[in-house]
Amino acid sequence: MYTLTEKEENGLRFLVIANSQNTSKATLCLNQGGRMSGLEFDGIKVLADFHPSNYGKNYASSILFPFANRIKDGKYTFNGTDYILNCNETDKNNALHGIVYDKIFDLVDQELTPDSGEITLQFTHNGTNKGFPFRFQIQLIYKLTRDKFSLAVEITNQDIKPFPFVLGWHPYFESKNLKESHLNFESKTQFLHDQQQIISGTIPFDMDMPYQLKDVKLDDGYILESDTVEFLTPDYRLEISSTSQENYLQLYTPDIPDVIAIEPMTGANNSFNNMMGLQILSPKGHYHVKWTIAFENSKTIKNN
Repeated sequence: MYTLTEKEENGLRFLVIANSQNTSKATLCLNQGGRMSGLEFDGIKVLADFHPSNYGKNYASSILFPFANRIKDGKYTFNGTDYILNCNETDKNNALHGIVYDKIFDLVDQELTPDSGEITLQFTHNGTNKGFPFRFQIQLIYKLTRDKFSLAVEITNQDIKPFPFVLGWHPYFESKNLKESHLNFESKTQFLHDQQQIISGTIPFDMDMPYQLKDVKLDDGYILESDTVEFLTPDYRLEISSTSQENYLQLYTPDIPDVIAIEPMTGANNSFNNMMGLQILSPKGHYHVKWTIAFENSKTIKNN
């Protein structure tokens, strides 16, 4: 039987979903935007272990809503009205990673069976954010099985006005040796960026796959031609899939060794201004996207 336990560390509340053997488990932080702070399969840690005190710098596994990555100077215009978001990326004067990454989420539902553990976290925004003065509800449905993990995000517009949005997710994955790891994904288009890390154009992307990560430094965005990205390491293989009709990808390698951020998104950097992947949610409207991580142990792959 899958279990759900609660723990508190450094004033933060965490929920842990685990199988009966405690070999597959996911840890979620309620105080930090409902993010996932840990993920293991077969006793193998696949999510990079960042201390919660550094979350304000790395945004590890944060939910990116209502925009993913950056909005230039925090400014955008929607339906004839100008809005200014808080520029929390002060060195580049950008609004970064949406407005829910630091909110407190509540546990509103759970379902534990012998084969899976599923919980629903929820946050309701009252529309008081000056840069995004719209009322909405966001639910995060996390589900763990022995070899799969999924995050479904459901957005409800509770306002009388439509609003623009893009969704993204910012997980960092850990490899035993990133130099011996690689990615597989389909893209024809890579973004160019200016000094503010804002999209300034595109170039054709024709990198041979698998994309080797040896001695590679990344902070790049792509338009995907499919809904899957594969990450293969010496210890495990992950397939990250999306239900979104349009799929974008951001790859980032921090200064920490053997760690890479693989960020699925439904739209692009600065989408409120360049409209790439931008969607509009009508009053009382709903939106749903689901990202799934499928795990394979390298030992199992070799034996087959």
